[in-house]
Amino acid sequence: MNAPLYLKKIKTCDILIIGSPIWFGTLSSVAKMVIERLDGTYMEGNPETGQYPLYGKVAGVIVTGNEDGAQNVGSRILFSLTHLGCTVPPNADCYWVGDAGPGPSYIEAGGERHLYTNRTVRYMVHNLVYFAKLLKENPIPTNLKKA
Repeated sequence: MNAPLYLKKIKTCDILIIGSPIWFGTLSSVAKMVIERLDGTYMEGNPETGQYPLYGKVAGVIVTGNEDGAQNVGSRILFSLTHLGCTVPPNADCYWVGDAGPGPSYIEAGGERHLYTNRTVRYMVHNLVYFAKLLKENPIPTNLKKA
């Protein structure tokens, strides 16, 4: 993993979506590591706003797996991203959860035909894009002094 390259791309994006499988009811170690690495940006600060480097970015989450925990995974990731400066619009998550226990993957189980998942994907994409455009045109004001 080339962490500096990924971090540079994250800092330049308008929309950040973190995906995670459910692992024993919680987020994967890789998703957790990404959030931990992003936590390292706290000290950097954005010279234009005085806020964290992810301030003004819009965040979403995609979760998949074969056990309960999608809401737990989504809420933990989105909560962490708000503390890193991201804005989370309504319906900023989507998930597909197959039958509990070992079983077919999303594709093997026909997950792409799952109506709830398809509907929430559409809501998520629409709201993330809408809020990214909104924030680009109307940045959230800050009361912090510029660095």
